[in-house]
Amino acid sequence: MKIAILSPIAWRTPPRKYGPWEQVSSNIAEGLVDRGIDVTLFASGDSITRGKLVSVCEQPYAEHPGVDPKVSECLHISHLMEQAGKFDIIHNNFDFLPLSYSRLIPTPMVTTIHGFSSPKIIPVYKKYNNTTYYVSISNSDRSPELSYTATVYNGIDTRAFTFNSESGQTLLFFGRIHPEKGVAEAIEIAKKSNRKLIISGLIQDQAYFDHHVNPEVDGQEIVYVGNSGPVDRNKLLGGAYALLHPIGFEEPFGLSVAEAMICGTPVIAFKRGAMPELILDGKTGFLVSNVEEAVEAVNSIKFIDRRNCFEWAVANFSMQKMVDGYLEVYQQILR
Repeated sequence: MKIAILSPIAWRTPPRKYGPWEQVSSNIAEGLVDRGIDVTLFASGDSITRGKLVSVCEQPYAEHPGVDPKVSECLHISHLMEQAGKFDIIHNNFDFLPLSYSRLIPTPMVTTIHGFSSPKIIPVYKKYNNTTYYVSISNSDRSPELSYTATVYNGIDTRAFTFNSESGQTLLFFGRIHPEKGVAEAIEIAKKSNRKLIISGLIQDQAYFDHHVNPEVDGQEIVYVGNSGPVDRNKLLGGAYALLHPIGFEEPFGLSVAEAMICGTPVIAFKRGAMPELILDGKTGFLVSNVEEAVEAVNSIKFIDRRNCFEWAVANFSMQKMVDGYLEVYQQILR
């Protein structure tokens, strides 16, 4: 079986820091290599893989402002499609644009839908609904207008994280600095809980950071440590008392939630999107509706067994579990 993995090129695959779609693309590729599958990863030229790396864009455009995103994406996607016949399956992790090639090539295309940036993109998915194969990353993120081959949860490379049976005392926010991720709410929860909060993440909305986050950062009780890479991420997630995830949107998955639990750290999340699928309420964290309930949950974290968090996450959100799901999808299509 020859599989082409099409990764985005905003960031390196795997990303140096932020880049969730690139991270999942990498985990799929490396997990398939572990199974002896012939994998070709189409990604930026500085990407790292144990499979075959093919690229026409040497630099990820989000890391190099001089690179034109549209030009890079056009060259990147077309480069794979022009050699589609070499592969048994094309696994698209690049959103809806590659679908426009799917009826022009002989190779079946699997598209993992990593979320809908806007309802305006759904017509593209609808157009190719009957001739390609869609995989959702949670049951909550399925559009009623589309049909799906499977739901496959994103998988984490457990080797990149360390289980910590002993918790620290500090709360953690780990994610994009953006209103929909709830950074301001995390600060409010920490203050009302009388606990220190560490904030780590890419500033995606500068105005929000400047007006709602940075004024609260004092370097003592509220600390912003920037956009953390893999080593620091492992330390932060494993050393936290709890991860705060007070999202303000229907999040399709939430990698940091699974990563925290793999480290043994329970998660307090607003009950939206995929959170009820990721968190066992009362066992691996708490699902809450507002800041007040989150503060109460902080006081109950001491009753959570960190090993339950680890075992649940490994059983459901490991790279191995994800690869099992995708191999089943591939085999179903090829049959």
